[in-house]
Amino acid sequence: MESTEVTTPARRIEIRASLERDYPDVFTPAAIAALEHLVPFDTDRKAVMAARIERRQARAARRQRLAFLDPGSRIARTAITVRDARDGNFIGSEIPSDLQRQWIQGTGPAARPHASVETGLRNVAYALLSGADGWMFDGEDALGQVSTMSLDNQRNLKQAINRDPVFLTVAEQVAAEMNRWAMGFFKRAIIADWRTQLDFTTRMFRPRGLHLDDRHVRHIGGEGFSAAIVDAALYIANNHRKLRDSGASIVLYLPKIQTAEEAALWNDILSALEQHLGLPAGTVKAYVLVEQIEACFQLMEIRAALGLHFVGFNTGRWDYINSVSDAMAWDPAFVNPNIDAITMTYGYMRIYEDRVRRAVNTPDLKGRLALWQGGMEPNIPVGSEAGVAAGMTRALAGAEREQREGASGKWVAHWKMVHIVRPVWEKAGQPNQLGRAFPPLNYTQEDAAGLTLLEPAPRTVRGARDLLSVALQYGNAFLQGLQAAALKPADFFGNDDVLYLMEDMATGEIRLSILWEWLHKNAALTADDEIGVKSGDAFSRGLCTRLLAEEYEKLLKAGNRDVHEVSKSTTLPIAREIVETYVMDPMKLPWYIDLLNINLGNHGLAEAKRRIALLADAFRADGTRITANLDF
Repeated sequence: MESTEVTTPARRIEIRASLERDYPDVFTPAAIAALEHLVPFDTDRKAVMAARIERRQARAARRQRLAFLDPGSRIARTAITVRDARDGNFIGSEIPSDLQRQWIQGTGPAARPHASVETGLRNVAYALLSGADGWMFDGEDALGQVSTMSLDNQRNLKQAINRDPVFLTVAEQVAAEMNRWAMGFFKRAIIADWRTQLDFTTRMFRPRGLHLDDRHVRHIGGEGFSAAIVDAALYIANNHRKLRDSGASIVLYLPKIQTAEEAALWNDILSALEQHLGLPAGTVKAYVLVEQIEACFQLMEIRAALGLHFVGFNTGRWDYINSVSDAMAWDPAFVNPNIDAITMTYGYMRIYEDRVRRAVNTPDLKGRLALWQGGMEPNIPVGSEAGVAAGMTRALAGAEREQREGASGKWVAHWKMVHIVRPVWEKAGQPNQLGRAFPPLNYTQEDAAGLTLLEPAPRTVRGARDLLSVALQYGNAFLQGLQAAALKPADFFGNDDVLYLMEDMATGEIRLSILWEWLHKNAALTADDEIGVKSGDAFSRGLCTRLLAEEYEKLLKAGNRDVHEVSKSTTLPIAREIVETYVMDPMKLPWYIDLLNINLGNHGLAEAKRRIALLADAFRADGTRITANLDF
């Protein structure tokens, strides 16, 4: 007699500690089944990540600049040639109705460190009541990773999408608070009916990049597992039905993509997930953040590789600058100026933005175009009357410039900025700028050179102090669980005319990259300084050490508003050790976040030094990155 017993396939992943029991609403049977279905893709992910490091090392060894792909070659994991991608010989995505108008998108996480559910849900309420056309709920650069924050982020989003009674109670309270602020700032309310307002904003999610391992899920046997796959699987498996039933799109923001092959891997992951969940092909829509210079050499190829999933590009500033610095680390002639000089109209940034707008306005086989979402507005309207007025003038000027250049909208880092910047696009009136005529993309040697174009700009001791101060503060905030934090250089603490800026992981990375450049390329400073430095002097190791000590001392003396007292004997010394290691070592490490991630939850300086040395030695030996949770 045949057995009718059904056997459950053996698990290929494990979930840390009791989290499967503690988060049954996140680690649902459907979500776990989706994760298990996607396990084979993690092998491919590891391969493309290893290829990243190999390319980086090869370029440095050969002193080789980035180049465009051979037009006759095929995009890996696809049947599409580079030439066909550039010519638009592929089928892309239609732009769904709820993405047609995205004048203002807000960004920020749906969770707070060590917070109750109600407190975390306030983040979601602010976002969905803000008046933003879309809100990218961040699982990556702005979401802290201490404890279970990545799971809290998923839980809070699910509760908001499902209109849980707890969320509705929080939303009603937050709406009243937002209107009180608006009455003081605008002399009018900004929310007429809070329940109706909750339906206005398109919900989007940014999973972590392919370069990161998850902190709570790993392969059976202990090998790290992709954070990108975990984030995407949990979000889509748990929310696709509710989103689709309400007529909303399922939208992801894909970060840190470097090549069309990586985009094709994302396409395969999303297609497999759609098939597993019974969703039509192309249901999941994806913006791609152009945060890596290598991606700017392959824009049309990335569009083609993502096919039916791709809806647009976003031109973020900070990550992109960091990627340029890293790609040119081998070239002693490439040295960035002060960070505040590298605006979107500076040299290589201007060229980068121009290539993105040309790429989205190149039609595919069906004549479909794609969206261009402008970069981040980091200002927050909190400070003195003069400081806020000056900051808002800069913010409006930046928004007006991007609108003129062809962006269909832009990002803001705080809900208070939505109604300040949104009128720029309301005045223009068009839902988007699809179809504006721009010259076609070219792929000449001159075009390639433009992507690393430097222009004269200041490089000063004041600039170095700002880089060091914010880098130290950011590392400290990250280790405390605040991966997005309102910061400014220590010399401006107490000066309300200088506004705090919303900083995230990308801003920390670029500050250390520029400092590394200045030190190891003997960068010439461009101005005298009161400490005795003269114009033309090199940014020496001695000067860097002195400035680091002085900026660190300012943070130790700062009040609790700017540097939490509890951090001064715990995470701040570790942040200093990481800054010093990264900047002083002749070997440039590829990811600042790796040094921070391996120290999450660790408050002992001696243990931090051991972990930092472990990471640096592993990378120095053979290019291995330590990305798994050492405390799993």
